[in-house]
Amino acid sequence: MQDHLPISVTRVAHSRIGEVDFNHLPFGVEFTDHIFTADYKNGSWHDFRIEPLKPLSVHPGNMAWHYGQAIFEGMKAVLNPQGEPLLFRPDKHIERLNNSALRMSMPPFPKEFFIQGLKMFVELEKHWIPKGEDSALYLRPLMIATDTHVGVRPSQTYKLIVMALPVGPYYSKPLNVLVQTKYIRAVEGGVGYAKTAGNYGAAMYPTRLAKEKGYDQIVWMEPKEFRYVQEAGTMNIFFRLKDRIVTPMLTGAILPGITRDSIIHVLRDMGHTVIEQKVDINELLAAYKRGELIEAFGSGTAAMVANIYNMRFEDFDMRFDESNWELSLELKRAITNIRNGKTEDKWGWTMSTTGALEAVVASNIQ
Repeated sequence: MQDHLPISVTRVAHSRIGEVDFNHLPFGVEFTDHIFTADYKNGSWHDFRIEPLKPLSVHPGNMAWHYGQAIFEGMKAVLNPQGEPLLFRPDKHIERLNNSALRMSMPPFPKEFFIQGLKMFVELEKHWIPKGEDSALYLRPLMIATDTHVGVRPSQTYKLIVMALPVGPYYSKPLNVLVQTKYIRAVEGGVGYAKTAGNYGAAMYPTRLAKEKGYDQIVWMEPKEFRYVQEAGTMNIFFRLKDRIVTPMLTGAILPGITRDSIIHVLRDMGHTVIEQKVDINELLAAYKRGELIEAFGSGTAAMVANIYNMRFEDFDMRFDESNWELSLELKRAITNIRNGKTEDKWGWTMSTTGALEAVVASNIQ
């Protein structure tokens, strides 16, 4: 069933699912059999289709390689207790993808095609959804320029591809992070709020330097003064003090995380005070020394909630006692249970894919 949207489906002749060890799933390595894809030309998106995964044939003059018109999203699909695939907040993901597209002078993708195509795609690939704890089917929408042209201008053609990867946990242990006081991630007025490829490429060198010193990730700071916290590696960041939880406010230099937004909703529903503000690293350090800074954790689609056990600022280590992590662990359980359909979804965040592709039966893809 396609809900009257012209999305074609071509299945693989033989699935490679039997080649994958679902008991050992490193993040980002294994791909499912199919992709959902569409093309943009002459001012509109067309040729919406689900087809077998295959390599792209791309000219060396492709504008994405030269001028950076490449954006992406990260989402997850899981199974509820009845075995039905669930998407988590797909409406927010297409909204953020289109905000990234606008900033990178790329065309928005139609919301109705995105959600219906995603539902059909996940329904087709539901046998790939792992059942292990902290496991999921990771969905990676990608939009790239496809013009062959050397010259600085926006491309006139684009391709959207949604890939799927069965994954285990992104982080297997709590994190040791370094507050970065030389390199920066983003500035207000820049592209920090967009999930554009260049943001992540530019982060790799300072992150590598930190890892060579034994740290897992960087805490990014605002430029010049290096006074205010932005993000933790590829995650938003939260700090729990005795009477409140604080997180950096969205200034345009910080990615508007969908897990971040979900955490804020759940925390406030629990009765906690959550403040979005400029977070001064010196005030955090002073609060830590007074015994008032209790927890620090990152949030994101891949990691969900990632505890920080140590945060190094200049020559001082802020170490966080695991025995005090009850709030972050409760948050992770709460959002995981909503996402997995185990508790009430009072915000309407989850979406079932059941019935989106009624013609698919298990025998077709096993």
